[in-house]
Amino acid sequence: MTRRSCAIYAVGLICASLLVVGLGLIVGQVFRTFMQERLKKEIVLVEGSRVFESWKTPPPPVYMEYFFFNVTNVDQFLKGSKPEVTQVGPYTYREYRYKENVTMVENGTRVSAYNTKSFVFLSDKSVGDPTVDSITTVNIPAWAVMEKLKNNFFKASFISIMMNNLGSGLFTTRTVDELLWGYEDPLLARLSSSSPDVEKVFGLMYKKNGTNDGEFVYHTGQQNYMDYGRVETWKGKSNVSFWTSTQSNSINGSDGSAFHPLLNKDERLYIFTPDLCRSIYMEFEKEVEVKGIPAYRFTPPRSVLASKEENPANEGFCISPQECLGTGLLKVSPCRKGAPVVASFPHFHLADPKYVSAIEGMSPQGEHHQTYLDLNPTTGVIVRANKRAQVNILMNKISGFAKTRALKEIIFPVMFLNESVVIDDASAARVHKLLLIVTLVSNFPLIIVGMGAIMLAVFILLLYRSRQQKTATEDDTSYSPVSDKEKDDSQNGTYIGLTAKADPQA
Repeated sequence: MTRRSCAIYAVGLICASLLVVGLGLIVGQVFRTFMQERLKKEIVLVEGSRVFESWKTPPPPVYMEYFFFNVTNVDQFLKGSKPEVTQVGPYTYREYRYKENVTMVENGTRVSAYNTKSFVFLSDKSVGDPTVDSITTVNIPAWAVMEKLKNNFFKASFISIMMNNLGSGLFTTRTVDELLWGYEDPLLARLSSSSPDVEKVFGLMYKKNGTNDGEFVYHTGQQNYMDYGRVETWKGKSNVSFWTSTQSNSINGSDGSAFHPLLNKDERLYIFTPDLCRSIYMEFEKEVEVKGIPAYRFTPPRSVLASKEENPANEGFCISPQECLGTGLLKVSPCRKGAPVVASFPHFHLADPKYVSAIEGMSPQGEHHQTYLDLNPTTGVIVRANKRAQVNILMNKISGFAKTRALKEIIFPVMFLNESVVIDDASAARVHKLLLIVTLVSNFPLIIVGMGAIMLAVFILLLYRSRQQKTATEDDTSYSPVSDKEKDDSQNGTYIGLTAKADPQA
């Protein structure tokens, strides 16, 4: 066997080996499974993991935008006209969020922490000065007091007289700064003198700057990657007690800051939010891309805030059979000290059209008012998010308060917020690097198959050239004519050249 033949056989053997091994690895999903198991072990909430530090102190900047609804026809509305509002905003704040008192518990399978938030005003991203700009809106402290006394006619009548003496109406005009961070309300101040449990200062974000929502205990994901970031308890309890059913009071999912890796489009993502005093869920909507990172967009479907008729599972969120609102609304008074506060998406997005048509100035648009999460499905990392929610007040006729006599039940918008974040460039670069490693390792069998295909092409080429050379050699050893005359002889005889005989007499 010649050296050339040995080389050909060696190439063929290597080619066959690469193809068999590569195809076997593809069918067995060996490297893909290995990479997935590696991700499950790497993405856990323990010291030294890839995600722990960024979980404690998220690097991407978070912005909180506040939009207010300024009422332009208060007097006409109180006489029975349709209310008219204009949107004012945004007033934008940089939100700094970090976890404090982080402690590993239960042998490292759980981690406890306090989610602290602080806010710094950004004038360049705002429409005006919050300390100067005034908004005419619902007098929430007055409505909270009236709601609490609605079943006591005599006390209600007494408070009604007090409100008249103090000049506390159904609406108030305050600066944006006061509405957000607090002001001393005259009615609350008067009541607090005889009831120490009454807070005399009111603000939509009062006591929420530099504070936390209480202790959370999370699953680290070590025991099951699907539990990564899932809330185990909040304020020491595994459920809340605001609602009327066990299902409604359950604490499900994460707090919105962490999601398990290896997401798929068919799952529901649950998020527990103290602002709503409940868990909500989000479902896959579409594939998107953020800074070159592929992501799945998850959004809350209409069923999350649907009426009990449309979604019977939501019946547990009714305060009582008489206080069960329609689709798109959630009355959160049980966790707002009884105040008639109603949560919705901005401009009543996904709500019953009757709530939109009741207020002049509402214009729901999914692009601007939808809540969504863009998550990289491989790592579970948030690459972009917008959390949008609206604060409303339930207004209606209350016995004992003459000022409400002409009112019909209406859900009146006060303001909505947009909490947004986009992954920063440094974090995006790290995600890109991790995804590249995952892709290379997961597709290593394809690389082997590709090398096998190249070797197959080389093997075929060598066989072809070997065959050509063999044919040429055989042609060199075959018979060939000695002269052109031999080829031209039609008799196929032997041509003999004779020399003329010399004449002896010459």
